[in-house]
Amino acid sequence: MASSPRRLARVRPLSAAWPGEQFFVTSGGGTTWTVAESPFPDSRANASSPWRDGWRPGAAVPQDAFVFLAPSAPANVLGMAHNTGQAGRNLPPQAFHKATTSVIGPGEEIRLAPGMTQVEPEAELAVVIGRTARALTPATARDAVFGFTIANDVTCRDLQKTDELWFAAKSQDTFTPVGPWIAVGLDDSDLEIGVAVNGTALATASTADLGWTVDEILVYLTSVLTLHPGDLVLTGFPAVTAPLSPGDSVACRVQGIGELANPVVASAWPGVPGRIGPGGMQA
Repeated sequence: MASSPRRLARVRPLSAAWPGEQFFVTSGGGTTWTVAESPFPDSRANASSPWRDGWRPGAAVPQDAFVFLAPSAPANVLGMAHNTGQAGRNLPPQAFHKATTSVIGPGEEIRLAPGMTQVEPEAELAVVIGRTARALTPATARDAVFGFTIANDVTCRDLQKTDELWFAAKSQDTFTPVGPWIAVGLDDSDLEIGVAVNGTALATASTADLGWTVDEILVYLTSVLTLHPGDLVLTGFPAVTAPLSPGDSVACRVQGIGELANPVVASAWPGVPGRIGPGGMQA
């Protein structure tokens, strides 16, 4: 059974003194939060804005006084590929990068460009890294975990079929909603995970169905690169999904954390890349 973890969120006051203002707040539950110091003191991107009246450590703030942002500003967003049970475990471990510019927060719009015919959400347990980490071992992997959040690894299947590196399929702007908060002290071994589209819940699965565990994933990733405070590691999607269209709403749910909901809209951005020819990019 899932524990009742402490929640920590990155938020922007509705009374923001400037557009980029941000603070961290914490709560054990309920709708009253307490302003807290940044949990990532070594990360400039995750520094709290200058303290001001009503927004100083220890101050109580109601949930209707702010909006939730993505719970961290990561230097790296990494996903574990093919991590769905024994079939994925039978393959060598593989990971992919998602652009940090694809990260959005709860309630922000997922934008689908013209020409995208099959875009699907993937609800994933995401690890939030708490310290600089390299060459982790099974014995030290948990030391790097600050907590867990929900990520939606939005993927354009059309582009995934034509790009074996998954760059265009997964790094589109808005294709990584994250949030709404970080669960600290959560037992991640057996959490129900699933997706709802337009309020209809699809068949769920469990984090126990993932092929590679959180510890194994972190050992693998840090054998290749250094993880930094605030980085996000998406662990894999073991449940059922469905295609998205403009006008839809999608909610990703992970037991013990909650729900990450985002609307889906049409975008005029060019999202289906053309072929590069002698004269440059071609449609």
